[in-house]
Amino acid sequence: MHMPYCHPDTWAFLSAIKEKYRPDRVVCLGDEVDHHALSYHESDPDLDSAGPELEKAIHFLKPIYKVFPQVDVLESNHGSLVYRKAMTAGIPRRALKSYRETLEAPIGWRWHFDLRLQMSNGVDLYLHHGKSAKAGELSREEGCCSAEGHFHTRFDATFWRNSKGIFWGLHCGYLADHNSLAQAYAKNNLKRGIVGAAMILNGQPLLVPMALKAGGRWAGKL
Repeated sequence: MHMPYCHPDTWAFLSAIKEKYRPDRVVCLGDEVDHHALSYHESDPDLDSAGPELEKAIHFLKPIYKVFPQVDVLESNHGSLVYRKAMTAGIPRRALKSYRETLEAPIGWRWHFDLRLQMSNGVDLYLHHGKSAKAGELSREEGCCSAEGHFHTRFDATFWRNSKGIFWGLHCGYLADHNSLAQAYAKNNLKRGIVGAAMILNGQPLLVPMALKAGGRWAGKL
């Protein structure tokens, strides 16, 4: 979501997905916040400094907390920037707030380096913020189905088979606002990020792109 630089219809889009599909488990694949001002790369001087940016991110997250009080979140390159900066500065972990405390998240939000779950069809699903942009590579390496984020231009499911069955590797796009200055680094890229989310139903991936109108806002239908 890259809060506070999320797509302006993120809350409405995710709320519609919940209402339609009634998921029994919700996973955020990382980058729940952007922390643009803390980046190791150049920060845009016309954007907020770290304090106001964090306050805005929490403000935008609070409606998400109400719709999704139970979420597994994967640690990510943007979400972990506070802790990466602390390591650079030599600050011990004991002196830092947790993810939940920093973002004022409900007790049902839990952060993980990665996750391995069993889907309803009995097949394992491995989740990580992003290890490979190559189609199906993470799934093959883990020997099960996989899902990852991080790679904004990848929004696909690649299937493969071995003697044990059919497996797939899922890339899930993002929910950031492409027009934000925080995403300006990608404007010269040939490929553009794809806004959307994904469902897993009966052990099979279902991609849910956010259909956009000419002005870049959500068309309002799944």
